[in-house]
Amino acid sequence: MTEEMQIVDSLVKHIHSGKYKPDDKLPSENELAEQFNVPRIKVRKAYERMQELGYINSKQGKGSYVKDRRNQIPLVLTGDVSFSKKMAELGYHFQSKNIFCNEITYDEKIFQSLGVCEEGQVFRVGRLRIVDQMPIALHISYVAKSNFPDIEVTGKDITSMFQYYHQKGFTEFMSGSSIVSVIFPSKEERVILDCSSLVPLLALESACIDKETGIVLEHTKILYRSDCFTYVI
Repeated sequence: MTEEMQIVDSLVKHIHSGKYKPDDKLPSENELAEQFNVPRIKVRKAYERMQELGYINSKQGKGSYVKDRRNQIPLVLTGDVSFSKKMAELGYHFQSKNIFCNEITYDEKIFQSLGVCEEGQVFRVGRLRIVDQMPIALHISYVAKSNFPDIEVTGKDITSMFQYYHQKGFTEFMSGSSIVSVIFPSKEERVILDCSSLVPLLALESACIDKETGIVLEHTKILYRSDCFTYVI
C-alpha cells in the first residue's frame, strides 16, 4: 500500500468508527505529514482522493471537513414507481433532462430481453437525473420500435418513460429480475455525471413489464452515483 493510500485508509477508518464525525475538521496537512512521517504533498494527494471518494469537503484556506453522508438520498430500487415520483415524495428539487435518443446495433442480451429478433430495431433513450443542480443518475431505456413505432421521433423529447407509457395506455408496471453491480465510470459517464473516476457507480439492469399484458416495455440500465445515495433493495 502506498503512503498516500495508508493515510486515506487510516482517515476513512476513523470516520467510520466515529472518531471524526460529520462536519468535523480534519488534521492539517502539516500535522498528518508529521504523524505519518511523509512529505506534505502525500497528505495533499490523500485529501484529494478522499474528496473524490465523497468523504470530505475541502474549503480553501480553512482546511478539510468530514462530509455529512447522512444527507444521501434513500432510494428504493424498484421499477413500479417512477424515479421522478420517488424524488418528489422525498421532497427533492428534481430535474430530468433528455440527453440522447438513438438506434443501437444488435445486442443479444437487450434484444432477447425485449423479445426482438436480430433484424428488429431498438432505440435507447437517455435521461440525466439532476437533484439540487447535481447530476446523480443516468437512466437508459431500451425500447423496441415494434412496440412503440413513434419512438425514433418522440424519444428525443421524453424526460419520463412512465409518463410516455401512460400516454400509450400502459398504467401498471412490474420489474423483471434485476442485476446489480458496482462499476467505475467510463470517460463518457464521468463527463455526463460530473464525477471522479474514483466514485463507483451502482449499475442496475432490469426489465419494465406491463402488468396487464406481460409485454416487456423496456430493458433498463440505470447508473447511480454511489456518493449520492443509500439503497434499499
